[in-house]
Amino acid sequence: MLTLTSPVETWAHRVRAGIKLALLAVWTVGIFWLQTPLTLAMAFAAVLGLVATGGGVFLARSVASLRPLWPFVVLVGLWHLWIDDAPGGVVILLRLVAAVMAANFVTMTTRLSDMTAVIERLARPLAGLGLSPRTLALSMALVIRFVPVMGERLDQITEAWAARARRKPRWRVLVPATLAALDDADHVAEALRARGGVR
Repeated sequence: MLTLTSPVETWAHRVRAGIKLALLAVWTVGIFWLQTPLTLAMAFAAVLGLVATGGGVFLARSVASLRPLWPFVVLVGLWHLWIDDAPGGVVILLRLVAAVMAANFVTMTTRLSDMTAVIERLARPLAGLGLSPRTLALSMALVIRFVPVMGERLDQITEAWAARARRKPRWRVLVPATLAALDDADHVAEALRARGGVR
């Protein structure tokens, strides 16, 4: 459950995690300097081309991982149409999709252990404040991994509801989704304890 790395081996899997995370940070800051739909469309095309270098299967999985963004895309799009600022809405949406797709690319091509090691190294100065770099790194890595996992779990619960009822689930999936999240958290906690926990 904790591994969301792509089963398709790409050239990016062989790049060091620290380099990919550093480039992701530069990319994310850089696209916020772009202010026009044209330049952001070029940025989106660039990251889409980067993902496409992993092959068709990798590209399809990366695009599918953007599905949780659709509610935000719809809301932002409708709002900017309402306030008669379509170009501003396009700028925000292109920036959002370009940033998330780049982050997904890094996540899909980086092992959890490598990502944790990088974050732990960066957090070492915080040890003087009484914070455990290992605990902080593991917590951040788990958040990165669990967000898409919970999205997939919610989709599974929604599909199970649709197979058994004609009504749309709406708020009714919140309780089983919450229980599933707690169950997953228990399993992860047990796995961590079995491996000696964190220091």
